[in-house]
Amino acid sequence: MRNILDSPILFSGFSLVALCLSVRAGISIRKMRNLEPEEREDFDLIVTATLTLLALIIGFSFSMAVSRYDQRKSYEEQEANAIGTEYARADLLSAPDEARVHVLLSNYLSQRILFYQTGSSERLRQIDIVTTQIETELWSAVTTPAAAQPTPVAALVVSGMNDVLNSRGRTRAAWGNRIPSSAWALMAVIAVCCNMLIGFGSRRPAAKTPMLLVFPFIVSIAFYLIADLDSPRSSMIRVQPDNLVRARSH
Repeated sequence: MRNILDSPILFSGFSLVALCLSVRAGISIRKMRNLEPEEREDFDLIVTATLTLLALIIGFSFSMAVSRYDQRKSYEEQEANAIGTEYARADLLSAPDEARVHVLLSNYLSQRILFYQTGSSERLRQIDIVTTQIETELWSAVTTPAAAQPTPVAALVVSGMNDVLNSRGRTRAAWGNRIPSSAWALMAVIAVCCNMLIGFGSRRPAAKTPMLLVFPFIVSIAFYLIADLDSPRSSMIRVQPDNLVRARSH
């Protein structure tokens, strides 16, 4: 089953509906029990504190999403640098080994670009299989000549290849590093409570309170932005393999 957080627009729409219903629920509760004048001050204090807590949690979640997005961008640049450096170091190998490493690195680079561009889970699994096979061949292509002639130059090439392979592992870990579901659940519960309190505190009939729907709309937009930043593949704001593409053009 696909995670709804992987579809930021759908998640935002669902949030908007849920929060609007929360406002209506608060209005319905108010019809059963109105606030006494002496309770209004305490109620306003509770609403203010709850809204402040929601704002803080949304702010922290946004900061988490931005930091993870920046991390994915940084690792894409590191991957491009590692591949480019190893491509240059392959010139130190003998002609047959150099040609083999260059071809394998070119194929590997193409697969890494596809990794960033694809949004299909099935296609991603195929890319991972092909990439893993190429990694095995790359490692063999540099370790075999290094074992035959263990020189400082060969060790340098092996070290560069190790950086290439490690960079992919760091990237995969970063793409799987998402905002925890528990944080989303806490944020959703507080948002629902805030909207219910707003509806409950309204002094006008439900038909005359369209402005109360502005707050659910604003919160759902905030949820959309956070989910979009936190979703690596099915989002509008996503990491593009610009550095990898430039490395291939060189």
